[in-house]
Amino acid sequence: MRDLLHLELLKEGKSLLAFSGGADSTALFHLLLDARIDFDIAHVNYHTRSASDTEEENAITLAKRYNKRCYTFSCRLGGTNFEHRAREERYRFFSHLVEKHGYTYVLTAHQLNDRLEWLMMQLCRGAGLPELLGIRSSERRGNIHLVRPLLEWDRESIESYLRDRNIPFSLDESNADERYTRNVFRHRFSAPMMREYRDAIRRSFRYLEEDTDEILEPMAFENIGSLFYASAPARTRSLVSGVDACIKSLGYVMKSGEKENLKKNRVNVIGRRYVVCTDDGYTFIAPYCSGIVMDKGFKEECRRLGVEPKLRGYLYGDSEAWEAMRRLKGVPVPLRSD
Repeated sequence: MRDLLHLELLKEGKSLLAFSGGADSTALFHLLLDARIDFDIAHVNYHTRSASDTEEENAITLAKRYNKRCYTFSCRLGGTNFEHRAREERYRFFSHLVEKHGYTYVLTAHQLNDRLEWLMMQLCRGAGLPELLGIRSSERRGNIHLVRPLLEWDRESIESYLRDRNIPFSLDESNADERYTRNVFRHRFSAPMMREYRDAIRRSFRYLEEDTDEILEPMAFENIGSLFYASAPARTRSLVSGVDACIKSLGYVMKSGEKENLKKNRVNVIGRRYVVCTDDGYTFIAPYCSGIVMDKGFKEECRRLGVEPKLRGYLYGDSEAWEAMRRLKGVPVPLRSD
């Protein structure tokens, strides 16, 4: 059996496991027990299948058996683009739990087959190295430190682990439905490749993650309200990757054309929701607020400081973000009299 990734890191704090009850998250639950990692679980019930309520009950029962807390969240999502909206709801739930209960890490049970399926789909859409790698073993998403300990385990090894120990898990019948793009890649391409080349595939992803870390300069975004800012990296590719990660953490997935525009333009409006601007050594991201009536004094100070016009609408309505922008533009902070 393979080791869990970042095991020493997980021993340093308390983790929250995203638990569906399927093979992957069930295996990770028991592997964490074996490794004596301190963790609780969080389960989201989307009510999409007849077994959804039973799976929620099973998650609660399993947590009680091993003296773990189980947080549950129920939501019903109609309409199109279910996967994207489900992801938004899921991570909003995790973020709330991290903030309220102080969890150090959020663990997901993505594994090697998931990684290969993602790479194949991105390759067919036209993507660069960071997008091809996609699912990283450790990353930040807003206030969440995501860790994926199972990324070097393939699906066959996970199911063998569960079988050998007679550990029950839920089966999601939608995984066989080829109306979903991921399932087409899974059944026709990634599963046969994994059976034949799993060790080489595992090594390749290890090298890809190492290479990506060397190529990309990290962007450590800070925020005041909904104004995010970070030192602008020297490489355009690092800028695109950093902005994409930040905006994704806000619940929006950038389109390929929007990423291309980031390479060409100093100022971009993303999805008519966010404005991205690189100026004076910083990259700023803020909500895009158009049609805001601003007073003359504010507009004049923005002009004098060189504040990008598309940022001004949001800054006008958020005094703390405006003061942060003034400081970043070199306006001295007044001395306090007390």
